[in-house]
Amino acid sequence: MRFSPVIIVCCAMLLTVGCTKKEAPSSTRLQVVTTLFPLYDFARTIAGGTADVTMLLPSGVEPHTFEPKPEDMIRISRAGLFVYTSRYMEPWADKIVSGINSRTLRVVNAGEKVTYRAAVSSDDHDDHNHHTGHKEHGDQKGMDPHIWLDFANAAQMVDAILAGFTASDPGNSALYRQNAEALKARLAALDDRYRKNLTSCATRKLLHGGHYTFGYLAHRYNFEYHALSGISSDAEPSAERMVGLVREIKSSGSRYLFAEELLSPRLTETLAHEAGVGVLMLHGAHNLSRDDQSRNVSFFDLMERNLEQLRKGLQCRAE
Repeated sequence: MRFSPVIIVCCAMLLTVGCTKKEAPSSTRLQVVTTLFPLYDFARTIAGGTADVTMLLPSGVEPHTFEPKPEDMIRISRAGLFVYTSRYMEPWADKIVSGINSRTLRVVNAGEKVTYRAAVSSDDHDDHNHHTGHKEHGDQKGMDPHIWLDFANAAQMVDAILAGFTASDPGNSALYRQNAEALKARLAALDDRYRKNLTSCATRKLLHGGHYTFGYLAHRYNFEYHALSGISSDAEPSAERMVGLVREIKSSGSRYLFAEELLSPRLTETLAHEAGVGVLMLHGAHNLSRDDQSRNVSFFDLMERNLEQLRKGLQCRAE
């Protein structure tokens, strides 16, 4: 992958910084830097107030096109623990950390051991392939990076983050393990709630007027998933694809088309109007809006909100 001149220059800056004497840290607490919101929320839960956890993404920023600024790279270089999702979600991460000369920085690839699914392009409309095109994690290109929307994957991400915490701050290992176990129990309970509430639905087609975000969720709970565009959030869907999605909405008997956070709902609203259906919001949990951030919304808050929207949009009865 090609990197922008800004990243290349900043890597050189970090190498230089690593060879000079650093200022003493202002706190003896473990400093943790994360990229996306799920990692931030999991990390701060595991920390339980014992470590300082921050997120690189500013509120309201769409993460797929995010590139760190020089000050972000300096924050990473001065941290004790840096947590990112994977090379599929943050393709810049490996390049950045390889340029940091720090004996204290520990790096966690939270998605290293999860089960990945193949990415879907904007022109791939075969939903059976969406479900059965399953590939194990490894060196394949083009994997779907939205791994946290399968809660079994999310639990494995918690384990990876926990390992980073205990290795970086062994004195608080017992607390970190206790918090991580409680977090995984909540994820298991959330998975159970989704399964019970999404079993008996009037339609099993999840129709989405945004980029291909909810493939993991659809696969886990046995829905056919039709998205307007592929993995890239800035990809322009073809006119053929838009016509095809309207046709799919009309033939499915669905009453709603789903939109997603942080992206303009214009296309979704246009398609919904053409198909004669309403619009409901789903949250991919990549990042928070400024409003959600100010209210200290958690990953579980977002997922409970999604569950209610899914139940309404797919006309589901709780078992």
